[in-house]
Amino acid sequence: MADPIDGAGHLLREELLVMRRAKISVIGGGNVGASCALWLASKELGDVVVLDIPKAEGMVKGKMLDLAQCSPIERFDANITGTTDYADTADSDVVIVTAGLPRKPGMSRDDLIQTNVKIVKSVAEQVAAHSPEAVMIVVSNPLDAMVYTAWKASGFATNRIVGQAGCLDVARFRTFIAMELGCSVEDIQALLLGGHGDDMVPLPRYTSVHGIPVTQLLSQDKITACVDRAKAGGGEIVKLMGTSAYYAPASGSVMMAEAIVKDKKRILPCAGYCDSEYGVGGYFVGVPCVLGANGVEKVIEIDFDADEKALMDESISHVKDLVKIVRDTFPELAV
Repeated sequence: MADPIDGAGHLLREELLVMRRAKISVIGGGNVGASCALWLASKELGDVVVLDIPKAEGMVKGKMLDLAQCSPIERFDANITGTTDYADTADSDVVIVTAGLPRKPGMSRDDLIQTNVKIVKSVAEQVAAHSPEAVMIVVSNPLDAMVYTAWKASGFATNRIVGQAGCLDVARFRTFIAMELGCSVEDIQALLLGGHGDDMVPLPRYTSVHGIPVTQLLSQDKITACVDRAKAGGGEIVKLMGTSAYYAPASGSVMMAEAIVKDKKRILPCAGYCDSEYGVGGYFVGVPCVLGANGVEKVIEIDFDADEKALMDESISHVKDLVKIVRDTFPELAV
């Protein structure tokens, strides 16, 4: 079939493809999942399906009905479904996995492994069965281990599995720098790599404020304080409200979904699969990724100085330790 005529009132094939309504499913209808649904729908990124466990059927259906009733007021158009049946998620373009036990005060991400591996394994198997061509964005903690779990359980190609961590970590870092400088967060560009949370690798050399290196605007002590606060950003929120953050993690996930659905080729810090890249050797680690219609289309390698490389190597070793726990505890995921 020939392309539509390129002229006034006519659409090209690419434009017709963009008009096709995407389908995005969110697994887990708690705070993170519901917040994802809100932004997915309000940005009109596609039709939204949110799935939760059977005992939460009333909750997830009620939340999504409530969200649908916002659309006439907020002027967005999306089909929104709350469900407990994976059949409703069939043929999704993107699946965001938020399911899992949330972190409680005094609980580390590592403490979540035993429970959340079982949950994410089951979810990934169902996603693979119902949406075999989807790109899966994993949000569940401990993130670095859960991305690995989803990969092994789904059998997906590595480009179609990616973890949401860096987008959140960088957003926190940018927020704290903006607070320190008294300027707009929109003018701050930053990069943090490595594992999620305490294992992240700060890169002030790659951080700027409207092109001005942050090192010219803040002292090293203040930059370090911003980095440390970003590292502990999730724990700070848990201490304040007794449960994990949800607005910012959801926002980071939706930014990634938008890059995939719209094939934007955005360079975002994500937990992407690295083999030869950064000398990782076959693990999902926080790195700059090009996100497009095929998921992670490229991992971008940047230069480190000696201190940065040492931190990155240490972070990678911690990711490997988490994955080892998964492999040792669940031998079927070691194959």
